[in-house]
Amino acid sequence: MVVADEESPRDGRFLEIVGHYNPRTVPASIDLEEARIFYWLGQGAQPSESARRVLTSSGSWARWERRKSGESLESLLAEAKASAVPADPRTSTSAGSGSRPSKKSRARAEAQAASEAGPAEN
Repeated sequence: MVVADEESPRDGRFLEIVGHYNPRTVPASIDLEEARIFYWLGQGAQPSESARRVLTSSGSWARWERRKSGESLESLLAEAKASAVPADPRTSTSAGSGSRPSKKSRARAEAQAASEAGPAEN
């Protein structure tokens, strides 16, 4: 997630990176810098529809509403840190993880397993 000037093109220059969202992990991994998000929202930044959904699902939007009503920033950031969901160890951030092996590599693995098992009995 980035903060960008409304005059910048969609994939153009941005002001700051304020978080990362990866929906392909189980569960989706959300890593946000809420202090910076609250700063930019306080400066008048308007989140896109997608960004607002991510903020809502992480609980950040509810904390922002509480911040606007006067709750202290320190208590909200402590709550955010405590509620952070750790990444699932079965998922990996390395490239290519989560993809299926190709037909060729599956056939090669099956052939190797068959040769290690010995000749087939009829």
